[in-house]
Amino acid sequence: MSKPVVSAALVAALALSASAVAQAKGKVSADLILTNARVYTVEDKQPWAEAVAIKDGKIVAVGSSASVGKLRGASTRTVDLGGRLVLPAFGDAHVHPLFGALSRSRCPLQDGKTIEDYQALIAKCVAAVPGDGAVYGIGWSDALFPPNGIPRKELLDKVSTTRPLIFESTGGHTYWLNSKALEVAKITRDTKDPPNGTIDRDPATGEPVGSLQEAAMDLVKPMIPPPSATEIQNSILYVADHFNSLGIVSWNDAGVEYDDNGGSPMVDAYKAVLDAGKLTSHVAVSLKWKNERGMDQLPGLLRAAERANSLGISTHTVKFYVDGVIPQKTAYMLAPYENSGDERGTPQIAPEVLKQAVTAVDGHGMHAFLHAIGDGGVRISLDAIEAARKANGAKPTHHMITHMNVVDPADQPRFGKLSTFAQFQPTWASWYDYMDLTVAAIGPKRAEYIYPAGSIVRAGGKLAYGADWPVGGANPLEGIEVAITRRTAGDPNAKPLLPAEGVSLKEAIASHTINVAYVNGFDAVTGSIKTGKSADLVVLDKDIFNLPVYEISKTKVLVTLFEGKPVFGDLATVQAPAR
Repeated sequence: MSKPVVSAALVAALALSASAVAQAKGKVSADLILTNARVYTVEDKQPWAEAVAIKDGKIVAVGSSASVGKLRGASTRTVDLGGRLVLPAFGDAHVHPLFGALSRSRCPLQDGKTIEDYQALIAKCVAAVPGDGAVYGIGWSDALFPPNGIPRKELLDKVSTTRPLIFESTGGHTYWLNSKALEVAKITRDTKDPPNGTIDRDPATGEPVGSLQEAAMDLVKPMIPPPSATEIQNSILYVADHFNSLGIVSWNDAGVEYDDNGGSPMVDAYKAVLDAGKLTSHVAVSLKWKNERGMDQLPGLLRAAERANSLGISTHTVKFYVDGVIPQKTAYMLAPYENSGDERGTPQIAPEVLKQAVTAVDGHGMHAFLHAIGDGGVRISLDAIEAARKANGAKPTHHMITHMNVVDPADQPRFGKLSTFAQFQPTWASWYDYMDLTVAAIGPKRAEYIYPAGSIVRAGGKLAYGADWPVGGANPLEGIEVAITRRTAGDPNAKPLLPAEGVSLKEAIASHTINVAYVNGFDAVTGSIKTGKSADLVVLDKDIFNLPVYEISKTKVLVTLFEGKPVFGDLATVQAPAR
């Protein structure tokens, strides 16, 4: 279950207690011992071991099979893993559970590979829900609408001209509408673009073409039925089950809504799932900064954080949406987009307001989590963090910037200097169609600085990976491989994207385990295999340290342990045969 961050002093006490247990030689016995394994701990002082002992959901010993075996008692279950690899359970620093679950339950388009596929899937949804209400779904890809990722209304009009059709892109930054949806929302050529939003228009006529960017999406959101409390709880259960099957037991819900009184339906849903004993992961909640408002929202945000923490839902992070996306030219760039005059995109938060907000958040001991895709968005995010560091001094706040499709070379060393984590989505480096749209928008020179993970690490920065699920697949083993190779998982012949920006296997593992635990606020609890920590472990079917790198993504999680108990798989199935 999710719990507040454990203090370093308590962890030290637990470690001393565990050491005393180990020295007791039988006075206290472990509940479970995993032995005869290859245990990679992600701990510098003891990176490798052979066995792990667990009691009451905690790790009480890590070491050789012989030394850990001294904690075996009459009731201890011992599982011989036959040399299998054991890692700390994985974490994910960037997840959208509600968006992801709704993308599977409300007319999902993810299985579509062509525009014709989308039309067929939508037609089935229209037929399945009679009436005249709006039909809403998620999951279309920008890459199917070159050159700029903007779809047109006529394609949806072929499905229906009598029902409003509203479909959200996989990335969540664009709505695709038919003519009826535009009509009901009263969006015409005379409708002005809202702040931080764009109504895409025909350059010749000025008429809306059928897509809305960023804040312009709010013009039709009232037409979409809000999720029920049951739907929200089911989204959490769905994600927990899916993530546990991938070896993930820690995640950050990246952008939760709340009201000025501190209420939040998402937090309430987490509390309900927690109280039911079904929250099989450590969960951190990031509260969403509302770009349409200013510093007046801070008291309500702090109330929401205080309330969530009092309910046992760890809430110490604020999510800022600094800019948009590159293909639609809503990401903020330092220099104009290619062949676009002076168009650079605009920040969704004024730089001075962003500095004030991040400084205030940092001052209250909370962590800034900034969505920045363009190199301009990355720079003003780093500027805001630098302002907070100068104003508040050294504080134990772990700020991070996510996405960073382009990072100017001058800014790459600033991550290490400002103790700011770079949060990439590693598999995005293999999204070739999307990269083609990106390169077309920014040109070949800036394309040399796409997802510069390796450069940031070499300059002293640290990485924490987050899949941005459901925008990307959440499989950490696929992420580890692509983080190393920068090419399509499982394909040694695929062309890599800037291969020098790959990282080492150990760096990729740390960035999916202990580094994620750190930015999620759980590094004292999980993320490595260490005495005193929660027994959060995965058993793999293959040893990824002894595989060709393009085989890593094919490796399977056999068992996931959360607080010492299997939440995926069965230890009996990995027990080595008796000899």
